[in-house]
Formats: sequence, structure tokens, C-alpha cells
Amino acid sequence: QQVQAHTMATTTAQSSLMPSSFYMGAAVGGFSVLVVWGGAALLTTKSHSAAGTKSGRSEDHERSTTSSAGGGAAAYETRKAVDEYLQFHFGSASDLLPYSQGPKGALNFTGRLAALCSKYASSRNDALDVGCAVGGASFELAKTFKQVIGIDYSHAFVEAAQDMQQSGSREYEAALEGDIKATYTATVPQGIHRDRVLFMQGDACALPSALPQFDVVLAANLLCRLPDPMMFITQLPALVRPGGVVVLVSPYSWLAAWTPKKKWFGGHEAQDGTPLRSADAVAKLMLGREFELLHQEDMPFLIREHVRKFQWGCSHACVWRRKKQSHTSDQDVTATISI
Repeated sequence: QQVQAHTMATTTAQSSLMPSSFYMGAAVGGFSVLVVWGGAALLTTKSHSAAGTKSGRSEDHERSTTSSAGGGAAAYETRKAVDEYLQFHFGSASDLLPYSQGPKGALNFTGRLAALCSKYASSRNDALDVGCAVGGASFELAKTFKQVIGIDYSHAFVEAAQDMQQSGSREYEAALEGDIKATYTATVPQGIHRDRVLFMQGDACALPSALPQFDVVLAANLLCRLPDPMMFITQLPALVRPGGVVVLVSPYSWLAAWTPKKKWFGGHEAQDGTPLRSADAVAKLMLGREFELLHQEDMPFLIREHVRKFQWGCSHACVWRRKKQSHTSDQDVTATISI
């Protein structure tokens, strides 16, 4: 059920932290909330279900998100997934990598994502973080952007992000070895305006049509975890203002459990045996939609599985600016991408 948008409900966890540009609707039961953002009405929901209740098999609850076994959206609804991502996004450097040796350059992934967005944004009014997980990059974006929306498909991730916004911290468990675990505290860094951020559950392949256009759209480690990444790409011109930027970051870790092979951008051979690389496919798709490549770089990241085992990945980060005027022909869709 819904009540008029301007009745200002105060029963939601986020209502006390909303910036003045947000107007909350009703919170009833489970709950549904109508949010008015710059005149656009967005419907967001929050479930009472706790993290870890969405996946049916008990072994799924103990599977690390770094595992290539299994897959699909349910992998991100478990308590273990929430805990791993709380550490990934908010854990201190010493908690995430408690050794003097190791890939230090892969730490502070969310901070480096936000810095890349801020560097190439011509305006810093608002940003959209698609696939925000537990909200680390959304909060980092709030350092320089006045308004940020973070959207994720996982109810458990969005609930954790909302808890982090409300309280500024949340305890999580991390594996030491086997069944031995330790409790840590995830904390939003000091000085971040948590009230600038709105978190909502949503589908990157079918984002709310009422979303406005943004100065920056960030999609980090998202493309290869979507069932149909093309559906996300086709929405980008409607999501970013002319002159605004899209920051796509992906390790291109295509797996059939998440994305049917016929939907992969690359990572396979063409009928003539030519290798199809994902970065080249992304470039062709973006240029064909009136974007120009501004920058690309390697973006390493580190996820801790247990105290002596980690996933080190290196995503391809590329920054695309939406052209203010259309000059690209259907044939002019090639770019030089280094991998």
C-alpha cells in the first residue's frame, strides 16, 4: 500500500537520514515506500527477511562469493555473502589483508572507484551506483556528489547498506579457517555524508523508468553477473545526461550460472575461430550509443575468503562520456581498447 508522496513517513529506517531533496511516502507492513527524487516518483521496497533466508540449500549459505561453483542471484542473498562484502567494502586494510606482504594495491576498491568517477565527472550533483552491493562505493561517491542512489538486486545487500546508512557501522563474521570465525566491525569512514545516499532494491536489467538522468553512472563488477547485460547497456543513454559519464568496471568473469553463454559480450570464439574479447565488444556497444571513451585502466580488487585465502581480481575500468551532440554513424563504432 502507498500513501501520498508528500506525507513524509517517519517509520522507515532511512527517513531520519533523507536529504531535503528526498520526499518519503508511506511505510506499511513489509514495506513499500514512494520516494520523490527531483520530481520523479520511485517505488522502493524493503523486506523483513534476514540475510541468508533466500537460498534453499544449507551448503549455499557457507559458499564463498569467490567460488565459481553454483551461481545466480541467490548467491548474494546469504549471510556469508553479506559478511564477505561488508569486509570487502568497509573492512580496514589490516582486517582484509593482515600481512606485511600481499597485493596492497588491490585494497580500497570502493574508494578508488569513487575517485575515478569524481575525476572524470564534469558536474558532481548526482550519481547512480548500479550493483551497489552493501553500499561502499555509494558512500564514497557521497564525498563529492550531492545525491547518490545505490541499487542492487539482492535484498540482503540492500538491507545491509540501509543498516550501514542508519547506524554507520555493523558487525560481521569472517572466516579464519574451517569453522573458526571472528567478529569484526564494518564502519562507514568518518566525514562521509550518509544522508546524501538512498538505497533501493532493483533490477539492473529493468531499472525504474522514473529514474532521472545522472552526472555519473557507475557499474562495478556487474556486467558479468547479469542474466542479460545488453539490457543494462541499452538503458545507459536514458540514465546519463549529455556530457555525463558512465564508469564500467568488470573482470569479465563470464559464467553460465549467472549469464547464459549466448548473452556473453565476449570470452568465446566467433564462428570463424576469432577470439571475441569483452572489452572490444563493450567499446563497440558504447560507441554505437553516442558515448566516447575518455579513459581506461586496470582496477585490482581483493576479497578475503578466509585468513589465508583470497580472491585477487583485476577488473577492466573504462570511462565513457555521453556526447552532447550526435555525430556517430552506424558504421563508426570501433575503438582501440588495450587489455
